[in-house]
Amino acid sequence: MSRRNKPPKRMPVQDAIYGSADVAKFINRLMRRGKKSIAQKIFYNAMNIVKEKTKEEPLEVFQKALKNIVPLVEVKAKRIGGSTYQVPTEVRPDRGVALGSKWIIDIAKSKTSKPMEEKLATEILSAANGEGAAVKKREDTHKMAEANKAFAHYR
Repeated sequence: MSRRNKPPKRMPVQDAIYGSADVAKFINRLMRRGKKSIAQKIFYNAMNIVKEKTKEEPLEVFQKALKNIVPLVEVKAKRIGGSTYQVPTEVRPDRGVALGSKWIIDIAKSKTSKPMEEKLATEILSAANGEGAAVKKREDTHKMAEANKAFAHYR
């Protein structure tokens, strides 16, 4: 039994400085324990660092970084007849952005001995240049999907 109509997709309010929904979502993912002002401070300081290092518009660098990280396919475990298969599936654009930003944040958090702003700025810069751990994670995800292409018919 399914629902009659789907509830409308809710979008966060655009952020104050860049007026971008992607930035607002990123800040929400960066936020811990409901402390949004701290997450905003971290993100905007990271963007200032990006601006100093590249002399480019930080929003463009951020968008480029996200574009380089967003995966096109991923594998999902599906259990069929007692055995589990890694079935490659296409990633919806909104889920792709969610995964990409989550990867950037997780990798920045895993680094040590620097303030979060610097770690986040470094990760965004390396992702924008098509290198770094988040881009590697995307490549690994694509390789995994390619390796399990034989199970695509279980989708």
